[in-house]
Amino acid sequence: MKDPKNKKPLLKKQILLILGPTGAAVLVLLVILLARSFAGKGDATTVSNDQPDTLEAESASAQPETQRFSEPVSLTVSMAGDCTLGKDEAFNYSTSLNAYYDMYGPTYFFQNVKSIFDADDLTVVNFEGTLTDSTERNGETFAFKAPAEYAEILTDGGVEAVNVANNHSHDYGDQGFADTKENLKNAGLITFGYNETALVDVKGVKVGLVGIYELHDHLEREYQLRVNIQKVQAEGADLVFVIFHWGNEKDTVPDENQVTLAKLAIDNGADLVVGHHAHVLQGVTTYKGKTIAYGLGNFCFGGNSSPSDMDTMIFQQTFTLGTDGSVTSEEPNLIPCRISSDYSINNYQPTPATGDEADRILQKIRDRSEGLG
Repeated sequence: MKDPKNKKPLLKKQILLILGPTGAAVLVLLVILLARSFAGKGDATTVSNDQPDTLEAESASAQPETQRFSEPVSLTVSMAGDCTLGKDEAFNYSTSLNAYYDMYGPTYFFQNVKSIFDADDLTVVNFEGTLTDSTERNGETFAFKAPAEYAEILTDGGVEAVNVANNHSHDYGDQGFADTKENLKNAGLITFGYNETALVDVKGVKVGLVGIYELHDHLEREYQLRVNIQKVQAEGADLVFVIFHWGNEKDTVPDENQVTLAKLAIDNGADLVVGHHAHVLQGVTTYKGKTIAYGLGNFCFGGNSSPSDMDTMIFQQTFTLGTDGSVTSEEPNLIPCRISSDYSINNYQPTPATGDEADRILQKIRDRSEGLG
């Protein structure tokens, strides 16, 4: 089949042959006169209204493509705190998370919050521990590990992504950390943290996930924070969520380093900042219209069979991306929970609070949010 593009030059040649030299000269003169006539109607910045549809179409085609979505897209993200699956080798087995796993299987642990996580668009938790067979533990007081199949606790519970940058990620050394990431990924989970970022497609929205471990290095993590945010932005992230493992255990108020890093994250493009490590709830505030949740507390926490504070929460926020590329967010939805459905011990089954207990936990969060800038 012939290329249609070749028809126009051939047609022009045929016309010139039919007209002959004199006719061709007349034709050229007419073209020049017509060109001058149209040139007098306006310059390059003047647009005639004679053919608005054609001109608008040409103008639109000349513009770079900036519209990401044909209509606004909303997505809801859920964040929860420390998930330590497994135990320290010195723990009493009978009261450990492992004992509950052996009795009830992986679906037991998140069954009271699964409906919440299934209803959102993305669920992110902090995975604090290891999934490894390694026996070479580090010298810390507590070192947590579990078999690879414990990752099913998260996938069966509706979790999609996990931060692995925390002070228990290397409880069994570099090999234990490598095993953990491999086992989480093999279970279908997205991992991120330290220098590893993640870009997740959620309803067509590209969500960048950054995990920063602040302990010991504190503000020296500033460079890593900037680089990781820039990395996901360069990959096309529409939203950037930064997860910090920071602060001091049992502190109910964020320290100066937390405040500085949280604001720095937002200054560099984060749309949401969430933290953990204190094992207790900390306050929630805003900065430049972006939310900072300083501490989500424990969640499914195998690190203690009887903690003194069992209050926790699920943090939720809905973001909407407009057709013009704008990002708006709704007020956070704080779902008060307990880390256990049993009031006497930790049975490792996070459960939404109700009634007076829910009011008490929400008031605790409000009290700890006062004065935060």
